[in-house]
Amino acid sequence: MRTICAFLSPNLARKRPATAQRGLLSDPFAGRLERNDAHGPATSSRVTGTYDMDVNALAAPGGELSIWALFWQAGWVVKLVMIGLLAASVWSWAIIIDKVISFSRMRAALDRFEQVFWSGQSLEDLYRSLSERKTTGMGSIFVAAMREWKKSFEKGARMPLGLQTRIDKAMDLALTREMEKLEGRLGFLASIGSSAPFIGLFGTVVGIMTSFQAIAGSKSTNLAVVAPGIAEALLATAMGLLAAIPAVIAYNKLSSDAGKLGLRMEGFADEFSAILSRQIDEKVAPRAAA
Repeated sequence: MRTICAFLSPNLARKRPATAQRGLLSDPFAGRLERNDAHGPATSSRVTGTYDMDVNALAAPGGELSIWALFWQAGWVVKLVMIGLLAASVWSWAIIIDKVISFSRMRAALDRFEQVFWSGQSLEDLYRSLSERKTTGMGSIFVAAMREWKKSFEKGARMPLGLQTRIDKAMDLALTREMEKLEGRLGFLASIGSSAPFIGLFGTVVGIMTSFQAIAGSKSTNLAVVAPGIAEALLATAMGLLAAIPAVIAYNKLSSDAGKLGLRMEGFADEFSAILSRQIDEKVAPRAAA
């Protein structure tokens, strides 16, 4: 019995490495697992550190995508575009506010003048009261017509046709000046409304070019590389729209209001021209009869 056990033991001892080798061949990851177990803590820490670095690389730019940070990170071309659009927007809003206030004052002045003019007050008294102070709107047209009226009769005008023509031209000039005041600086709003989107588009193109250059330099299409340039491009576009949209809306509204005020003043000029025409006929008829 002892002889048999002694005979079998060496054979089993020689077969064990083969069995273990077959186990390794059947499970190719066993050796790797053993090596990983031998260096487990170091490998785990390296993997965790690499993952944390990737997360931080993606999270860090996201924290810097504020408007102020994007402006300072942008190139000098995009900065010039943003500064120009911001200045145009501020100036547009200044014009809009000024025009809204001036148009409101003009409407009030027209209402007051019409109320006084059609109240039955003498034209001479009204002229004396208005000529002593600065007038706008219908008051300017009235003063211009009365001034020409008085100058012509003081010099002994005898041709009613020529006097009527001179009065009409004086009122037309006064009306033109008032319309220039109303429509002044509205052209700037039209220019900003039509050009600001294209200026913002220029900044967009530059920002996208910057993004592609960053991709080519880093040889990576990671979002952390692409996002800043795209964000700069979108910010330039947004600023262009921010300047253009209010300018277009305000231009259309203010142009319509200016046209309405101009029609009111033009209608008054026609009515006053008819009144003066009757006055001329009344003054010249006795002279012609004599």
